[in-house]
Amino acid sequence: MSDRPPVLMFDSGIGGLTVLREARVLMPDRPFVYVADDAAFPYGAWEEPALKTHILGLFADLLDRFKPEISVIACNTASTLVIEALRETFPGHPFVGTVPAIKPAAERTRSGLVSVLATPGTVKRQYTRDLIHQWASKCHVRLVGSNRLAGLAEIYMRDGFVDEAAVRAEIAPCFIEQDGRRTDIVVLACTHYPFIANRMRKTAPWPVDWLDPAEAIARRAHSLIADGKTAPCEDPLSNGPDRAVFTSGRTDFATRRLMQGFGLAIA
Repeated sequence: MSDRPPVLMFDSGIGGLTVLREARVLMPDRPFVYVADDAAFPYGAWEEPALKTHILGLFADLLDRFKPEISVIACNTASTLVIEALRETFPGHPFVGTVPAIKPAAERTRSGLVSVLATPGTVKRQYTRDLIHQWASKCHVRLVGSNRLAGLAEIYMRDGFVDEAAVRAEIAPCFIEQDGRRTDIVVLACTHYPFIANRMRKTAPWPVDWLDPAEAIARRAHSLIADGKTAPCEDPLSNGPDRAVFTSGRTDFATRRLMQGFGLAIA
């Protein structure tokens, strides 16, 4: 294992594992700490001021405990709400956020009909609308807020099955027809969603390009790490396996098995 400080990967649940998977490909020599804020999941149930205060307080503890080299906020809801506040509160520490992949969607669409599938919190943020205005003003962008998909993805990853009818109902608003054209791109604006992309493809009314931002997030984190310029990590646990931290302090058998499958030891 590397003796360098870890890369901290943060999400409200297990969705950020999609980003961790890509980050390990680009940074195989790096130790990782995966933090799932399951005590506060789902973030969509929170009022914004309370959630913002919660995440800032949590990061004060996480940065002190793990002393990471960089932190990746592998969660659209958290990033669109609190990424700037994190950078202002902890100015000496680099943060990589996760925002809806609206720019690449606008560049790739042929029909001009794009849907952004996200949590209700991401959908209602002005940040998201600003991205649309900046990068997709010539497209018809439909914002679809799902209350259930993140939870369905967690069930699928832990138990290996999911209610396909429920998935179909959640993604149905993404598909529109207009003047002989159809939606051809759906932006997956929640890191949980790629885990059930195969169920989405199966239940979709027609084929579309499902845009997963995980690789781009990992590339951004990799680009910000200065190779060979970081002091060795003083954490005595750094030579062990990559770690997973659940803020609730509780994990069931299925979750522990999932973490083991991703090469993570629960701390």
